[in-house]
Amino acid sequence: MNWVQQFNTFCFLDNHKYNIKPHTQECLLGAGIKSGLRAGPGSSISQLQKFILSKKDRWLLGHLNYDLKNELESLSSNHTDYIKFPEFFFFEPVILIRMNEVQMILEADNPKKIFNEINEVSLKSPAEEERTKTPLIKNRLEKEEYISIIRKLQQHILRGDCYEINFCHEFFADLVEIDPLSIYKKLSDISPNPFSALYRLEDKWLLCASPERFLKKEGKKILTQPIKGTSKRIPGDDRKDKENKAKLFHSNKERSENVMVVDLMRNDLSKICEKGTVRVDELYGIYSFPQVHQMISTISGEMKNNIFFSDIIRATFPMGSMTGAPKKRVMELIEQYEKSKRGIFSGTVGYISPTRDFDFNVVIRSIMYNSSSQYLSFQAGSAITFYSDPEKEWEECLLKAGAMKKVFL
Repeated sequence: MNWVQQFNTFCFLDNHKYNIKPHTQECLLGAGIKSGLRAGPGSSISQLQKFILSKKDRWLLGHLNYDLKNELESLSSNHTDYIKFPEFFFFEPVILIRMNEVQMILEADNPKKIFNEINEVSLKSPAEEERTKTPLIKNRLEKEEYISIIRKLQQHILRGDCYEINFCHEFFADLVEIDPLSIYKKLSDISPNPFSALYRLEDKWLLCASPERFLKKEGKKILTQPIKGTSKRIPGDDRKDKENKAKLFHSNKERSENVMVVDLMRNDLSKICEKGTVRVDELYGIYSFPQVHQMISTISGEMKNNIFFSDIIRATFPMGSMTGAPKKRVMELIEQYEKSKRGIFSGTVGYISPTRDFDFNVVIRSIMYNSSSQYLSFQAGSAITFYSDPEKEWEECLLKAGAMKKVFL
């Protein structure tokens, strides 16, 4: 990985050898920009579609910001964006490396030269990692204000404005210098999750340890795997750990949250899939990760003919697990009550293959960093229903943020 730091733009996707079904790329790295497209004044998802069509038989990597919602749903965002990822960016890399346990496939104009460079770096004595001074991490919301907001959101639910809302808040540090690569390595050691990413776009960094898939397309089949439902792991105590896992599976609250997002994603997929093909492949699946147990459901469908990437994004983005239901109304409430612009958080990072298949994650459990402004940020959230206990929701957010805080200790 040290070799890639010479590039001011790259995207590294790593599943940490999780046996996730359906299969995902084990390791995919795109470095350098042969051509690319980023959101700018007057740009749109339609322009992105034209760019994708112009890159037939090419690998593309990139992201969509949560705030792309403003174009898709005629919404607005007025909070300050401290990290400043564009609303979307995709690029055709100069160098592409695909790796698994058996082989490494390298695509570049001079693959032998690149391979030798990588070998040279890997054979050198490992440099001592830069030590990041422990940053002073602050909460955008204190506990009392957080609990007050949750109660206000529950009143919106009682009035019928929405059924469920994913509410997030930010942890941040100002004027902090970090070595993003070494911090990502620590984050991966603590939380080696299946949809992890190290993504650099010039001075903007994403260090992502996501366990969640947003969308995967293979041929005409498309599927989504939303996460709703979390319980804490108990390392060193198998009995209590299994009890927590069982409690999660049988929790009426967590099942209620999960089935709401399943219904929302079924509705989203039905806009682009053949009638009668959208199905729930797995409901209330419990999967264990280093920090938490998660409840994950899988919804799939067979796409209609002549459906393009832009059509899929218009139908499904932002993902229901990070919004709530009904989607447009809860996004208005998110803007009203959250104190930070989400930006790339609760957006998505992934790849589009030469066959136009793709796989994208949900950007959660992630550290965002702008090396020019030296601003560091991570966010945590939970699904709020009328039956949510505000104290427990606060505790869940702290649990999710815990893995990010550990990397700075």
